[in-house]
Amino acid sequence: MTDFAIRYGEHVTRARRDGRPVVALESTIISHGLPHPDNLRVAREIEQTVRDNGAVPATIGMIRGEVVVGLDDAQVEHLALAGDVAKLSVRDLAIAAARRADGATTVAATSAIAAAAGIGVFATGGLGGVHREANVTFDESADLTALAGTPIVVVCAGVKSILDVGATLERLETLGVSVAGYRTRRFPGFFITDGGFDVDWQLDSPEQVADFIRARSEQGVSEGALVLANPLPTEEQLDPELHDRTLATGLNLLAEQNITGKAVTPFLLSHFHSSTEGKSLEVNIRIILRNSALAARIAAATTSGSAAPVGFAVPA
Repeated sequence: MTDFAIRYGEHVTRARRDGRPVVALESTIISHGLPHPDNLRVAREIEQTVRDNGAVPATIGMIRGEVVVGLDDAQVEHLALAGDVAKLSVRDLAIAAARRADGATTVAATSAIAAAAGIGVFATGGLGGVHREANVTFDESADLTALAGTPIVVVCAGVKSILDVGATLERLETLGVSVAGYRTRRFPGFFITDGGFDVDWQLDSPEQVADFIRARSEQGVSEGALVLANPLPTEEQLDPELHDRTLATGLNLLAEQNITGKAVTPFLLSHFHSSTEGKSLEVNIRIILRNSALAARIAAATTSGSAAPVGFAVPA
């Protein structure tokens, strides 16, 4: 018999045993989101940023069929260098385990695994969402439905601007996912500070976000996530005119090459990288580092020295 249970990195096990704050991190940014060698360098910078802001990083991924919460440096390097790493959403986890695959977890899978491990805060770059022309293609990220039933705070820079931002916000509302801007009432557009839409709520400090987490738990009404939209300062965003030109040409290339499904996001991100001569990559890195720092501060504000949560296996 094979044990497919979630495994925990030693540093995560120690942190949970000691009641230290932990921040979940995805691994698709390592295998699919950034080019080599930037992917490995940035993965290490993200983890260090979490540490520098008072929390323990737990990068989540799959190594030879085993889900690991808290990859060690050698495992992170493996996912950064391997050429056949599967992109795993929630529905793929058991199948990939059965195939003993190496896999990188999306927002949906990372959120679900983190919540199962009792980790309440997750830092990422931008959410998936409703794709443009989804009324024809029905192309919608599994991130949205996963967050509807996953009690976690996702610190992000909004929805990737290559998507239909307005439709995504409508779907989040329908699914009962809480959305708030961090120190803003405008929803960011990933590469750009303002995605063009208002949000109903604003949270202004890690302590207010921690209060949200406690209120959700004590009310016992909602099991949905909080999407905490943390925009880049305007001076750090990608030039909006450059962004719009690059997006337009990228969408045309998608249509010409008939690229659909999971291939859309990595194709467009690669197109942004090449067409902006690396400027979008610089912005992408700033986004994830800022979100990781904020997530760590939220986790620190939330943690009160509690023991490991129910369901979290701590070795004797």
